Amino acid sequence: MLHTFVALVQDKPGVLTRVASLFRRLSINIVSLTVGESERPDTSRMTIVCEAPENAAHRIRASLYKLETTVHVDELNRSEAVIRELCLIKVQVGPDSPHGLHSRSQVFELAQVFRARVVDLAPESIMLEMTGSASKIEGLIQVLGESNYTILEVSRTGRMAMRRGHHTSRVLKALGSPTSLPPAHFPTLDPDALNEEDILPSEFDD
Repeated sequence: MLHTFVALVQDKPGVLTRVASLFRRLSINIVSLTVGESERPDTSRMTIVCEAPENAAHRIRASLYKLETTVHVDELNRSEAVIRELCLIKVQVGPDSPHGLHSRSQVFELAQVFRARVVDLAPESIMLEMTGSASKIEGLIQVLGESNYTILEVSRTGRMAMRRGHHTSRVLKALGSPTSLPPAHFPTLDPDALNEEDILPSEFDD
């Protein structure tokens, strides 16, 4: 089963290595790992997709909290999050390609069907940019392959995910909304939060 975790970590040297080593010690394979800046200063946002048994999610979250650089960990699933992936695909076109002189226009048509963008055009190749679900990206790659197009290069970011309507106090403050509304307005501000007895101490916790 695939699990998607979003972890906020301190932006310090060696953090990525420590996270990767943690999954190695747990004997869990990382399918994709995306890291970038977050809304917090000096904090990076990691989107980690791993393959593990269904009941392993709690153990993974608890292990991530053991790292002193971890600020927050959230597990997401498809029903409660927006999940996207970015992909660049370079396809051979031109007189030397299997489809000959018409190859460029045919790739343009496929790009329109899959709502991909042409971001680079060379005499012998076209580069497409596509953002969407993993299945949509794999669909375009499959169609190109079955249509006898030569795919020269593929670069994929892996999943990026964000919880739908999951507003922390920082987000609510930025929106100009009160942060102390009655529980009925926000019944599940953090539905994946650990119980008090399960939370491991971290000097970086808010």
